[in-house]
Amino acid sequence: MQQKPKFETVAIKSTENKYSDSAPVSMPIYLSSTYVRNSDGSYKNDFVYSRSNNPNRAIVEESIAILENGKHAFAFSSGMAAVSAVFQSLKTGDHILLPDDIYFAVRKLMEEVFKRWDLSCDFVDMTDYGLVEKAIKTNTALIWVESPSNPQLKLSDIAAIAEIAHKNKAICAVDNTWLTPVFQNPLELGADIVIHSTTKYFGGHSDVIGGCVVMNDEIIAEKIKNIQVLSGAVPAPFDCWLIARGIQTLHLRIKKQSKNALKLAKYLENHPKIEKVNYPGLKSHPQHLLAKKQQKKGFGAMLSILIKGSEIETTFMASKLNYFTLATSLGGVESLVEHRKSVEGIDSPTPYNLLRISVGIEHIDDLISDWDNALSIDK
Repeated sequence: MQQKPKFETVAIKSTENKYSDSAPVSMPIYLSSTYVRNSDGSYKNDFVYSRSNNPNRAIVEESIAILENGKHAFAFSSGMAAVSAVFQSLKTGDHILLPDDIYFAVRKLMEEVFKRWDLSCDFVDMTDYGLVEKAIKTNTALIWVESPSNPQLKLSDIAAIAEIAHKNKAICAVDNTWLTPVFQNPLELGADIVIHSTTKYFGGHSDVIGGCVVMNDEIIAEKIKNIQVLSGAVPAPFDCWLIARGIQTLHLRIKKQSKNALKLAKYLENHPKIEKVNYPGLKSHPQHLLAKKQQKKGFGAMLSILIKGSEIETTFMASKLNYFTLATSLGGVESLVEHRKSVEGIDSPTPYNLLRISVGIEHIDDLISDWDNALSIDK
């Protein structure tokens, strides 16, 4: 009996073209907005209208579902559209528990949009499971997990949080953008929903925006599919084509990026101008043992550091880097650095001296040399 294929093989085979009679090796881009009906009123491959489905989107959804070990996946036009769809699947009066250091755009989305829908929320330290249990209310419908968190890289025990959620008849959703299924499979740990900004590692080249929601539960899947089709926040065929192409090299890229990130984190941890390095692969990380247990295949390519200095000194230091581009986002082949506090605003809980780093696939010696040079320059 042939053995079950490994991740790298599945990433290639699951993105192959299934819909063209001419059998090209590379998936074509299906730009058509509508599809021809047969004389009996039926449709070939059930494609009717591209808001409902499209061959390129179908390929991406099937591939991500397989890689996350889920039954269903639904692609959206952005990561935030995917997040919104999960919130929209709840009912008026429901309560949500969110991490106290959640991605700031999700915090703003909840406070500025969904509170008007009469969804309520509380922010809690998801590393303290006693606090999570105490924060549960009779109307708590969803516990949201970021592990690692953005940008402070705090880890949550997904299995423990999922158990708390299920004990209280709530669902557990995990944002797995930073680790991808290469390093972490939340559904296997008990989560009900997995969310991705496919803009990041799935796309991998900083040239596409997208999101995805993955699950096994049929009832949840029906709700998310309905929201996807009726709200229309779907990715374009070309976007899906780019994401599918990115999936094929996901394993190679993120493995290299993670290897680079660990080496860079170790270097920065020992530098006298660095106050702290947040990276789960370091033994100094408070949840390092959880990372080894939960992220069995790697620690990811994201880290953040606290500079010994003021906000001005922190932003000045980042500007002296040559191989790390000053830009928002993460997960591309190029290394990025960003001062999160200035992006998130005065209400952000992010420390003023924190820099978020997305490590790329450049040679690690060049990346370390770049930091060594920048840290040696005084204003």
